[in-house]
Amino acid sequence: MESKINYTIVGLFVVILTAVLLSTTFWLTKQYGQKTYDTYFVHLSESVAGLNIDAAVKYRGVDVGSVVRIGLKADNPEVVELLLKIYQEIPIKTDTTAALNFYGITGLAYIELKGIDKQAALLKRVNDTIPVIPSRPSTLKRIDQSLSQFAEKSTETLENINRLLGHKNLNNVELLLFESKELVKDLRVQLEGIQTLVDNGIVMENKIAETSAKISAAATSIEQMADNLDKNTTGLSQEMSRGMRTNFSSLNQLLSDLDILTGSLQTTLQGIKNSPADLLFKRSQPIPGPGEEGYHEK
Repeated sequence: MESKINYTIVGLFVVILTAVLLSTTFWLTKQYGQKTYDTYFVHLSESVAGLNIDAAVKYRGVDVGSVVRIGLKADNPEVVELLLKIYQEIPIKTDTTAALNFYGITGLAYIELKGIDKQAALLKRVNDTIPVIPSRPSTLKRIDQSLSQFAEKSTETLENINRLLGHKNLNNVELLLFESKELVKDLRVQLEGIQTLVDNGIVMENKIAETSAKISAAATSIEQMADNLDKNTTGLSQEMSRGMRTNFSSLNQLLSDLDILTGSLQTTLQGIKNSPADLLFKRSQPIPGPGEEGYHEK
């Protein structure tokens, strides 16, 4: 009697456990089947190697759907057309973009969605047409484009270098260097001549300064002599006195002109000493004479 009761309890327990498992499985299956999706197209202009049907669709790393179909676009076989199903509660907006991404180095790919503007409008069907999510280049595609541009720029740079280093240009550069060397030699000779001229000018300036001092002293002596003669000519005739006065006045004027000339020479030599290069490169404007434009009487 006791064994029959035990079998009944065990059988009842098994039936209850089986019913619970079936109910749980049915509930989970029902809940999963109640998920609603929206479908979207994505058009990619790059290879989708590594992407398979049922591959994940992620929004900022979170699974939000899967890839339903992979194929070529009917009117343009250069474009890959993907059909995605995405949970209806996921806000796909007009600024949302899709790109191919990879799981590390496994080679398996998935679709990564990304949005920027929180205020953008939702992407909706128009006339029952499946909306298209704009695509953006994948990381590998951007790297490939950068490498291609770098290769093109490198090739162009090498061609320009080869053109610059051609035989004709090398000969011209060699000739330019030779002429520059000769020019430096000529300038060195000219500078030595200018230095000699400056040294001589300094000596001449010193002599002119001494002469100027002597002329000034002579002029002073002549003036004193003229005054003395003027005082001591009471016994001479008036004609002789006027003649001597005239001669002394002319001599005094001559000495004054010599003094002015000496000052001009000193100024010129000082200018040459300060800037010797002006002998070769400076261009002076001639002073206009009487009747010419810009002439002013002093």
